[in-house]
Amino acid sequence: MIRAYQFDLDALLNDYVSRHLPNESFLPAYRQWYADLIEQMKSQGIQKSGHILDLQEIMVELSYLHNTMLNVSGDHKYKEVFERALPFVEEFKERSNLKDKNHLEVAFNALYMKLLLRLKGTEISAESEEGFDAMRIMLAYLSRCYRQMKDGNLDFLQN
Repeated sequence: MIRAYQFDLDALLNDYVSRHLPNESFLPAYRQWYADLIEQMKSQGIQKSGHILDLQEIMVELSYLHNTMLNVSGDHKYKEVFERALPFVEEFKERSNLKDKNHLEVAFNALYMKLLLRLKGTEISAESEEGFDAMRIMLAYLSRCYRQMKDGNLDFLQN
């Protein structure tokens, strides 16, 4: 989002962030959070592409969790949502410039693309919407498990 708004903090807050806040009392905290992200991106030299180091670390942890849930713990619910999303992830991967990326990175990129399309007012087909929704559900489930893992409340033996 920061790149989409060309590092213009005021435009980002006014045109995008403020629309999604329950009330204006949240705006100062969001202003600080985005300002910090902008500073990190600039200091790490990733204005054109790439991710901040903290995000890279989270992506590695998510990948390990994803693989563990699919191959070690046998989380049947996660396998279901992943298998439902997989054809859409593979299709998006083939149509995009993400052939060297893993499934999670492709899904995150797809949802980011959806966000950009919405910001531009571009209509999204029902078929594409179905794919985006499957990827969103997969990432939401994985994110919930990630939060449980970070809180020490994820039991890999109870599926």
